[in-house]
Amino acid sequence: MSNLPIVTLSKANHRKEHQILIEFKHDWVLIDVVKHLPQARWSATLKSWYIKNTPNNLKKIYDVFKGHAHVNSDHLFSKSITKTQEFPKKQKRQLSLEQRDLLNSFYKYLKGKRYSKSTVETYSFFIADFIEFNQSKDLISLTNRDVELFIESVFIKRNYSISTQRQFISAVKQFIIFYPETQISNLALTRPKKSKKLPTVLSPEEIIAIIQCTRNLKHRAIITLLYSAGLRIGELLALKLRDISLTRKQIHIQSGKGRKDRYATLAESFLPLLNNYMSTYEPTYYFVEGAKGKPYTASSIRKVLARSCKAAGIHKPVTPHTLRHSYATHLLENGVGLRHIQELLGHAKPETTMIYTHVARKDLMDITSPLDMAVKQLSKSDKVEQKFLLSRK
Repeated sequence: MSNLPIVTLSKANHRKEHQILIEFKHDWVLIDVVKHLPQARWSATLKSWYIKNTPNNLKKIYDVFKGHAHVNSDHLFSKSITKTQEFPKKQKRQLSLEQRDLLNSFYKYLKGKRYSKSTVETYSFFIADFIEFNQSKDLISLTNRDVELFIESVFIKRNYSISTQRQFISAVKQFIIFYPETQISNLALTRPKKSKKLPTVLSPEEIIAIIQCTRNLKHRAIITLLYSAGLRIGELLALKLRDISLTRKQIHIQSGKGRKDRYATLAESFLPLLNNYMSTYEPTYYFVEGAKGKPYTASSIRKVLARSCKAAGIHKPVTPHTLRHSYATHLLENGVGLRHIQELLGHAKPETTMIYTHVARKDLMDITSPLDMAVKQLSKSDKVEQKFLLSRK
């Protein structure tokens, strides 16, 4: 438990209601977890996630973070209540004008490298933190030990995940290419090994149950397409009507992850639902649209999926990406080769696709346990007069 990040709960009056504030250090995994709370919202004013203060919601918080974080609710039961206007503002970085100019140039450098917006902002944030931490030192004197001290003093203290630390090392590698005057050696910078966690995979029966429990036509079309084509959530949100070919039964995914184009199959069984959805909602540009023709939001899809999972009686953590994992695993179990699955998913490396061999059950289920073999052999032995049973004393 001590190795898990800490989520701190406190209470506040916000939007004329008593709320539970859910606070933690920036962690993409925890951000994804908190989105499994259907009523949880992010407040830019409070700089915190919040949910209505009810006993039921408190129980949901403990349930959703179980195994992901340690929940500290000491402040929740204290007498003081945080008010919106009393919440401290974000502290301004202590950086010199020269350092700010350097960071702005680094930001432009990353944009010129054509990194995604999120990567540019993440790398810039990390380097700004790193420079501020070493405020008393000249940049040209920074060494690999300064990188290690920053990780030891900041990342470990804030309980940042391994994946976040790997991102920081990648940011430093780009920074020393941009600013080679430092004493930091690129070759000596090493990323910690990735956590080899197996993805959550739903059974085909659970997928069907989720779709059946999704009553809204638009929401049902979204969930069905995510699974049936193995789409990332960003790919579905960016999917345009012109990229759907009914005659070829294909979806043209443009500028997916890594700016790669690919084709995904349009399931035959999805076509009646697709036609029903198109004639009912009449989207004009995107496959799924929000208010006034604008793109739909990822948070809306996550909330829809959470409600459908609850209605289907599925209590394991399920995200839109879980549907993609399930799609790939089911293809493998149905005999589709890894090379074809790699193409359908848009993976750059076959090693990424190989993870599904660890969760596919087809071959594993055919393996007989040595215990079953031993019991069977003993039961057939002439020395045993009656059938051997494990349940017998």
